[in-house]
Amino acid sequence: MHEVLEKRLREWREQLSSGKGKTILVVCGFLGILLLCLPEIIPKRTVSAVPTVSADVFVKETESRLQTLVESIEGAGACRVMVTLENGIEYVYATEQKSNSDRQEDISGEDTRLSQRDDSESSAILIDTDSGREGLLVTEIQPTVRGVVVVCAGGDNEAVRERVSEAVTVALNISSKRVCVTKLS
Repeated sequence: MHEVLEKRLREWREQLSSGKGKTILVVCGFLGILLLCLPEIIPKRTVSAVPTVSADVFVKETESRLQTLVESIEGAGACRVMVTLENGIEYVYATEQKSNSDRQEDISGEDTRLSQRDDSESSAILIDTDSGREGLLVTEIQPTVRGVVVVCAGGDNEAVRERVSEAVTVALNISSKRVCVTKLS
């Protein structure tokens, strides 16, 4: 095996010493330099901003989806839906926490005195986006639905009201106390 390896090395040396081998070596060198310079040549990619939805858009979309859902329930017929929110959309951004704590104990005789100081500082983590520097969004907390009113043609029928109320409570994960179903006039 040692002889085979030596034979291969000799063949490579001969190829490198020939004109063709030198050309290959020069091309490989240029490719290496190009790879090293590539990050400087290609513009840096920026993170695009996370599309955010306003509470109004959330309400309109929820009302539209509920209207489609309710109108597909047997006996409900045409309907209108109104959704009210308890709070708006909340955004949680990544932060960097810096903490400093000092602890001192003073023991004199039988008395022990403990003093502790915590200095805590947090700062938002910023990223470059297409529209400038923005906070790094970790999560978006959807609003809490306060109540839903459904006015539908079949709202005077107890069975229809029950089916509509159950569909809305399951779809929005809210209690039936927060849903009102009534007849469309």
